[in-house]
Amino acid sequence: MRLTAPARACALLGLAALITACAPLQTPGAASGVDEREGTLRVWLFSEVDQAPKERVVDEAVAEFEAAHDGVDVQVQYIPVETRAERFQGAFLDPASAPDVAEYGNTDLAGYVESAGFADITDDLAGWEPYEDVSEDVASTARVEGVDYGVPWFLGARALFYRTDVLEELDLEVPGTLEEVVETARAVREHDPAMLGISTGGAYTYAMMPFVWAHGGDIAELHGGTYTATIDSAESRRGLELYGSILSDDVCPPQTCSQMTGDASVQNFLAGNAAMTIGGNFNLNALHDSDVAEDAAVVPLPGTEPGTVAPAFAGGNNLGVLAGTERRTLAVEFVKLLAGKEYQLKMYEAMGNLPAYTDVREELAASDEEIAPFVETIDAGTRFVPVTGAWATVDAEGVLPTMVQRVAAGNATVDQAAEEAARALDDAFGRG
Repeated sequence: MRLTAPARACALLGLAALITACAPLQTPGAASGVDEREGTLRVWLFSEVDQAPKERVVDEAVAEFEAAHDGVDVQVQYIPVETRAERFQGAFLDPASAPDVAEYGNTDLAGYVESAGFADITDDLAGWEPYEDVSEDVASTARVEGVDYGVPWFLGARALFYRTDVLEELDLEVPGTLEEVVETARAVREHDPAMLGISTGGAYTYAMMPFVWAHGGDIAELHGGTYTATIDSAESRRGLELYGSILSDDVCPPQTCSQMTGDASVQNFLAGNAAMTIGGNFNLNALHDSDVAEDAAVVPLPGTEPGTVAPAFAGGNNLGVLAGTERRTLAVEFVKLLAGKEYQLKMYEAMGNLPAYTDVREELAASDEEIAPFVETIDAGTRFVPVTGAWATVDAEGVLPTMVQRVAAGNATVDQAAEEAARALDDAFGRG
């Protein structure tokens, strides 16, 4: 897919038939037994660098909700993502100051559930017709141990960005497998040592994991309610070996790439310093504004065999109901409105957020070619991190980046680094 100007407004016209109104179900009250149907409904959403488009969509939903509910005032507060841990912990400890509805990152959910912060809305979603169009792998990002604690509000997926002019100049084909990604990157750097063959870093976990997943590996497996590390399995190590080969002088030199995060990896591509990178649909606006926009294209990151797609991390945010709310019915109804098909489409038009609904994404992909590779990636099947509060510890301690960086620096073999990472994972799971 060669990049073109977005066609989101046109896409929306073809999707009108997908939007149907569904009467909200009545829900049981909060644990206190209180379930007020009037008063102030408090909502927390994340602030954005460019927040105005998001606010316009949310304001429209608020106006619609208030018009349909006499005596209800919806108050929306935008909170910084960086301070979310402290804000949510405070809300869980003091329900009186907590919101009724909140946006949260899907990797944070398990920890919030361990703090009893969000309400079980499984029964509410079971009778909600639009939710039938959310696939199981996407729905699982708002689910812990079979219980639904929210609705996926939008998704983020990563794919392979590449320079059409560079590949054409060297008469190179677009890579069709992960092995070919590395081979193509090596050929580019051999021709031009000043260019990175592919810009992807040792601290870019969500670029590394598709290599592991595509080879049949995983971070960990759940056994009897407890996670056990599998990052050191033979399958995982094959993926790590291939990803580790990228962090080499003939592809992406360790001194440049070992510490690179996802943002830095993509920025190198946008600056014209790399022939390829692994970027997300959330990077498209920055790509449009870059100097390489006219010479860039996107395809799904391929798997281990031609015609396959490497499993991508199912990133995104959800909307949930706080456990301590005294307006549970209203809170669930507002979640269904803002996370319903109509407003997910409006958020796509405003922010480029990929909708969680399979049918909506497919219609968008048919009418907006620049989003098609990301939709194809999600439809091929996504993966997720271990659903446990221990993931916050794993993330904070940098277990997976440290593993990759030790290999890149030559301080450990893949086998050694994977075994060390597995021990650190199991220790965190035990503490979690």
